[in-house]
Amino acid sequence: MEKERETLQAWKERVGQELDRVMAFWMDHSHDQEHGGFFTCLGRDGKVYDDLKYVWLQGRQVWMYCHLYRKFERFRRPELLDSAKAGGEFLLRSARVAPPGKKCAFVLTRDGRPVKVQRTIFSECFYTMAMNELWRVTGEAHYQIEAVEMMDQIVHWVREDPSGLGRPQLPGAPASDPMAVPMMLLNLVEQLGESDEELAGNYAELGDWCAQRILQHVQRDGQAVLENVSEDGEELPGCLGRHQNPGHALEAGWFLLRHAIRKGDPELRAHVVDKFLLLPFRSGWDPDHGGLFYFQDADGLCPTQLEWAMKLWWPHCEAMIAFLMGYSDSGDPALLQLFYQVAEYTFRQFRDPEYGEWFGYLNREGRVVLTIKGGPFKGCFHVPRCLAMCEEMLGALLSRLPPVRAPRAGSLPAAPAPRGTE
Repeated sequence: MEKERETLQAWKERVGQELDRVMAFWMDHSHDQEHGGFFTCLGRDGKVYDDLKYVWLQGRQVWMYCHLYRKFERFRRPELLDSAKAGGEFLLRSARVAPPGKKCAFVLTRDGRPVKVQRTIFSECFYTMAMNELWRVTGEAHYQIEAVEMMDQIVHWVREDPSGLGRPQLPGAPASDPMAVPMMLLNLVEQLGESDEELAGNYAELGDWCAQRILQHVQRDGQAVLENVSEDGEELPGCLGRHQNPGHALEAGWFLLRHAIRKGDPELRAHVVDKFLLLPFRSGWDPDHGGLFYFQDADGLCPTQLEWAMKLWWPHCEAMIAFLMGYSDSGDPALLQLFYQVAEYTFRQFRDPEYGEWFGYLNREGRVVLTIKGGPFKGCFHVPRCLAMCEEMLGALLSRLPPVRAPRAGSLPAAPAPRGTE
């Protein structure tokens, strides 16, 4: 028991110190004091190499700052909240391409003019997360109004009429159901429903629908999690149908596990651990060099994506969260050992001890391929979210251990005899 306590305590301290270093990097280098929002295209040393602003990453960083401000006493600093509010106001002014329409841009200029739009829901999802978390830390109602209205629009696009996304329905395109869509919606259900019984009740059916859609991605008699399935939950033909993303399956795993814990469903919890944690890890962990492959083919064929064998930062972050959450819920020591295995690899390979933050892109052997710390897809999100969640879970695990007992009177070891009297 004492060895377990020491190991958990050491990891809690290590994770907490790393969270402080990572956040210092973003606070020192990413704030746009002129226009609000954040620079995310940062080189190894934090220097800005492009001032385009990606709405996914703007929303994520606002959410991250607010979440840390709300959850951690040491991050309850005025400069963090002020920067989050400046980022939120930038999004309110600039994210939507043609207000009062809800469609958000994917890329903006530094001063907020739209550059590119994606025909997906993800810019809008991160906008919603940012607005809800801003409301939680400021109490300003207009942020929550924005969050709920955007959530309603996202649900309409997903479940009723996707035409507003602008994606043409081409006759040869298969009607596919990518796992990312119900995953993001389930995450929003959890975000908006936290400590809000009314909204939690409003979204309860939606949360169950999302969970069922994600569970449909377990295919081949329970032996594979596929990234894309048909709308009725069947395997699709070709590369699209065989496509696997181990990190995404692990992230879906902890989303589902959190949902199952809240619902008090032990059967679902066990199923999620087996199919969304252990199964993707067993197939996705590189036996030769360590780390998670980025993409795989369910038939063992060579994936067509050039980066398939690379090791990226975010799947390892999601694996750390998933295994520690699984252990926290089940107490299965095998899950704790997998957390340690992934965490050791991740800290050793991705962490930059010289300039702070983490590298994002390694080759199969674990060598750094891109020295950038941020770009169009990597910002202030996966690394600090992982570290923050792991710090909280490790603290909770330590608090559940029985206290260290002080020696009872009369049970102290005998004092050594004076020299020369042995």
